[in-house]
Amino acid sequence: MSGAFAASSIPTLAPTYRFQWEEAQQCYVVLYPEGMVKLSPSAGEIMKRCDGVMSVQGIVDDLKRQFPGIDLDADVYKFLEVAHDNGWIRSANGL
Repeated sequence: MSGAFAASSIPTLAPTYRFQWEEAQQCYVVLYPEGMVKLSPSAGEIMKRCDGVMSVQGIVDDLKRQFPGIDLDADVYKFLEVAHDNGWIRSANGL
């Protein structure tokens, strides 16, 4: 796949952002000094795996185990590109 991440890339949260479950919103959010972004359930599942350890392929494989029978590859890469373009994540291994 082309874009910000390769299968071997290891996405991690950018230093100025925080990812957490927001009880009041009943969803995962990305917090930053200027505000907050509410994430959809699927985006939250992807973001919680952007831990600086798991590769993109590992994230896809883990999601496929949790949600069998769903073709997730394109959606994962698309979300990672959007998150990268917004500055929320970066590649921990430079790939």
